Amino acid sequence: MSLSFNMCSVGVRRSLTWRSLGPAALSAGSRRSCSSEHRTQQNTDPKRSIFRPPPSSTCDWIGPPNPLSNLRPIVYHVAENESELQRRLRNLRQETEDWNHEFWTKQNITFNKDRDSFIMSQLKAKGLTVRDEQGRRRFLNSEEMAEFYKSFLDQNRTRHMTYNKEWYRRNFTITLLMARVALTNMWKTVRHSKKKTSSPAS
Repeated sequence: MSLSFNMCSVGVRRSLTWRSLGPAALSAGSRRSCSSEHRTQQNTDPKRSIFRPPPSSTCDWIGPPNPLSNLRPIVYHVAENESELQRRLRNLRQETEDWNHEFWTKQNITFNKDRDSFIMSQLKAKGLTVRDEQGRRRFLNSEEMAEFYKSFLDQNRTRHMTYNKEWYRRNFTITLLMARVALTNMWKTVRHSKKKTSSPAS
């Protein structure tokens, strides 16, 4: 699968949070899965693009939504003269990005398969085929699908709660590292400014 990437704005790269404020509850944490109404993908291999931006790049790169996870892949910029603290931050952000992609890829594949099986079983119970006389695909109404959504959430409650806990843990660590990097950079700027003001005029 090939992905074309676009450069993100510096403002996005410097935002304090990794992606957003995160899922506040189970229903929010499940949103990507339960809102995925696209057809089941034929290729279920959650591979990431091997694309890497050129060394001259000064921004993070963000690609189009992945067809399996529905998430936009991010390749984080490697700063010139990257410090150990900056490297730890970048690696954790990239690892979290990959972990998130893998989770939602598997979750969406499971969701689509279970949804299709539910629809077929309900149609069979009604004595109906998957397609009508005109060849159009049959669908269940919202009330019938609500039964499946509730069942899916109940069956995956533990998995979603585990995901949410890990999501918060990773983003809390990322936020602390970003704060440390920002303070370190600020301190370097202050020291550099003091050196310039204290140096004798030529």
